[in-house]
Amino acid sequence: MFINELQPVVKELIQQPIAFMGGFVSGVFRLRLSEDPLKTWLDKQGLSNYTTESDSPSGNGSGSGPQSITIE
Repeated sequence: MFINELQPVVKELIQQPIAFMGGFVSGVFRLRLSEDPLKTWLDKQGLSNYTTESDSPSGNGSGSGPQSITIE
C-alpha cells in the first residue's frame, strides 16, 4: 500500500535523476532561484530567464494574506 504512494516519486527519479535530485536538494535547503548565490550562478550559466512561483504575479489581486470569499 505504501509502495503505491511512492511509485510516482520513484518514476520521476528514474526518468530524470539529476533534475529530481536538484529539485529535492533545493527543497531541502529551501533555495530560491531569485536569491543569491543561486541567482548569480544561474546568470553566469546563461539561464537568466527563469521564473519561480514567487516571482510570477498571482491572479488573486494583491496577494497580501488570506482573503474572504462568498459562496452562494
